[in-house]
Order: sequence, then C-alpha cells, then structure tokens
Amino acid sequence: MLKEKILQNLNAALKEKKELETSVLRMLSAAILNKEKEKRYRIFKETSNLPFAAARLTDEEIIEVISAEAKKRRESIEGFQKGNRQELADKEKKELEMLEKYLPEQLSQEELKKLVQEAIAKVGAKEMRDMGKIMQELMPKIKGKADGSSVSKTVKELLGQ
Repeated sequence: MLKEKILQNLNAALKEKKELETSVLRMLSAAILNKEKEKRYRIFKETSNLPFAAARLTDEEIIEVISAEAKKRRESIEGFQKGNRQELADKEKKELEMLEKYLPEQLSQEELKKLVQEAIAKVGAKEMRDMGKIMQELMPKIKGKADGSSVSKTVKELLGQ
C-alpha cells in the first residue's frame, strides 16, 4: 500500500538524516492522517459504528492527497517566482519532485488532448457551456494523472476552436 511505502521512506530518510526529504514526507504523512481522521468522522457520523479498517484511505484517496499537496507546491513556485524569491521557488521545486515520485505517471499533452477530444465527442459538446459535462466525464479517468488546471485549459482550447 502507498501509505506504508511513504512511511518506510520517511524512516529511511530519518536514518540517513535527509532533512528536506524528511520534512516533505512528514508533511505528507500528516496530510494523509488528517484525511483519515476526516473520513473516520464522516463514517462515524453516518453510521454511529466505526470499523477501524473502514477509516483507512485507499491508494486512490492517498493519491488525491498527494495531488493536492503537489498543487500547493506548484502554486507556491509560481508565487515565489513572481515575488523574485528564487531560492524559495527552488526549495518548492525540490519538494514537488519528491511528491511526484508517489504520483502515477503524468499524461503527456498529446495524450491529454486525445482524452479530451474523446470526452467532447462522447458528450456531444459544442460550446463552452458544455465544459462541466466534459470535465465530469473526463476527471474520473485522469484523476492523479493530470493537473486539473491543465485539463481545463486543454478543454477550453479545444472548445474554442
């Protein structure tokens, strides 16, 4: 399971005294733990009976957490570059690279474009107001494999033609 792999890598980073990797993996494991607590609370609220195993995150849910953390890093990089803080942007880039090790292989722009075209054809979209239908069709297929903003940008490009 992905969570165990992250925890093993955290222990190895601690032993090898890799500060940045330790920091990133601690942050990631904390984010996963918080998501598990949210899930546990939601299950308990709905059923008033909590089998502990049900509160564990699946690999897909962990990938969602990692994707959210990666998105935060991308936004930070952009902000630091706009603010002429290159040293902080470089640190965020290194953190992003570490997070991306745990994500599925990202789709290339060509693969993404092909999937978007298929979704447009399937839902019969003709104009921008059909974007929601396209995204609804597309996102479950590419979850974790492409950034939502790049998907949105590609959909807009293809609908704008």
